[in-house]
Amino acid sequence: MAGVGPNDSADGRWFTERDLSNWKLLRQFQAAVAKALAGRSVHPTFEDPQRLLWMSDYLSLFFFGLLNPVVRTMRGLCLASDLQRVREEVCRRHVSLGSFSEAQHLLEPELLEKVFEDVAAQLPGCSGGDPRFGTQPWLARDGSLFAALPRMSWALYGGGRAGKPNNALRLHLSFNVLAREPARAKVTVGRICERAVWKEQWRAGEAYIGDRYFAENYRLLGELVELGCTFVLRLREPATITVEEELALTEEDRQAGVVRQAWARLGATERNRSVRLRVVWLEKVADSEMILLTNLGPEKLTAALVVLLYRRRWQVELFFRWVKYLLGCQHWLAEGPAGAKIQLYLALIAAVLLQLHTGRRPTKRMFELVQFYLLGVASPEELAQGLQRELKKSAAKKS
Repeated sequence: MAGVGPNDSADGRWFTERDLSNWKLLRQFQAAVAKALAGRSVHPTFEDPQRLLWMSDYLSLFFFGLLNPVVRTMRGLCLASDLQRVREEVCRRHVSLGSFSEAQHLLEPELLEKVFEDVAAQLPGCSGGDPRFGTQPWLARDGSLFAALPRMSWALYGGGRAGKPNNALRLHLSFNVLAREPARAKVTVGRICERAVWKEQWRAGEAYIGDRYFAENYRLLGELVELGCTFVLRLREPATITVEEELALTEEDRQAGVVRQAWARLGATERNRSVRLRVVWLEKVADSEMILLTNLGPEKLTAALVVLLYRRRWQVELFFRWVKYLLGCQHWLAEGPAGAKIQLYLALIAAVLLQLHTGRRPTKRMFELVQFYLLGVASPEELAQGLQRELKKSAAKKS
């Protein structure tokens, strides 16, 4: 089929409807957006009867371009909206470059934060979890920077290495390490304090895992305890530790590398002193010492399990890497503050929908198979066979 016009890439390729084949993920995304919009107020311009395109049209077109391997620019997205199938399945009408750019400033990124939480709640979780942790989800909390372009001056902050300013957005994520799936996310400019965003998302009774940055504020630890939350955090050194009661170790604790544990308080002065916490010391490795904190007693969480939970925190780092390099989030379709946040939320939603669609978080090979399907090169049957083949390969590597 003849193309409708050249895109703005260097090689001047032509788009065809076959290049931009529809897929089930888009319908799932549209359903999730409709659910999040129910009963929610939107910008008045979207309620104007003279407006021909709805909020869902803009979001669907943005989502469409993020996953499709052909479209790489905002101009290319608008060009794709001239194709009949795209209008039928994605955005109903032609979208001009000006309209698409304007829509970014009218959409609330918080809407997509809600969509992400809704689709993440549909993940089945990982079967065969460790029964020693019970049914309570343990959320690893961390943040990751996504580099912005030099001309995205609104993202500039601070002084990075060698005094050079940073230019980035920050993704704040809570990751369920037992179910191996994301649970909650927020996108901000890079300069925002991670602890402040974390505190905004606290929920009573939850359990958190965090690195040294989240244990720096001792008052924050007391507020977590008052909220009924539990935690396993790494202590940043140097720190003043006042031991109140030594605790015995089991053989399992020693095998996990624990050399000491005790009830103690942190802080050099009464004003800055923390609530009573259990401190777990691990044996030094290459003159580096790791000290972990928790507000749970050994009868509820042994020292060995404290160490195991903290080690599982690395799952959130692996998820960041997957989102950045597999979904191509280092290429910006939109460069404004709202548009860049929307793109990151859409990438997260796409990651969860892909996991729902394939039954697990896709590897690079699996994602390539999905893209072949999106292009119309592979049939649904070939996609299913290919995914099954990759799953068997992955299982063989683990065995």
